[in-house]
Amino acid sequence: MFVGERMSRPVISISKEMPIHDVLALFKKERIRRAPVIESGKLIGIVSDKDLLNASPSPVTTLSVWEMNYMLSKITVKNVMTRKVTTVDFDTPIEEAARIMADNKIGGLPVMKDKQVVGMITETDLFKIFLELMGARERAVRVTATINDAPGQLAKITKAIADEGGNFVAFGQFIGKDPGTRTLTFKVNGIKKENLKKIMEKLATKLLDVR
Repeated sequence: MFVGERMSRPVISISKEMPIHDVLALFKKERIRRAPVIESGKLIGIVSDKDLLNASPSPVTTLSVWEMNYMLSKITVKNVMTRKVTTVDFDTPIEEAARIMADNKIGGLPVMKDKQVVGMITETDLFKIFLELMGARERAVRVTATINDAPGQLAKITKAIADEGGNFVAFGQFIGKDPGTRTLTFKVNGIKKENLKKIMEKLATKLLDVR
């Protein structure tokens, strides 16, 4: 799966001369939290709702409403935007985009293709993918178990479940708590909970949860 398949589009972009109160209103209307700043078709920055709110007067300010509105009208995107923008390409693997966002504590990235911004990949897009990966909207038996991190372990488990008529609707593998182990979380239909439990008790190092 690549970024271009799951990015948000069309791109809602803003200009550097846009007053920040207008941008806040746009963000609220479009239900977004960040937008790329475009000038002459080129990406020159990015601004988030946090940038905008940090630039606004404090709620405990002694300024009057008129004074605050006047101040806000003078602050534009160019005063608060981030100029050094981290981006990803249209064909970047989705897990690489997630790694970049996690490592840099970024909530969203502009997506580039032929030097143009063609979309945004955000934490919300990644959450949707996670829901699909874990079968959050699928009705099935959910299993969490610890297995040894050794060749052939997954094959034994999937074969045993398939031989009993089970059909995997979601499957996730994660680093185990102990060295040399993996934690599996998967969902299966077409098999009774009791039968699935028996299989996993034989093949898993530890059966953590079946529901």
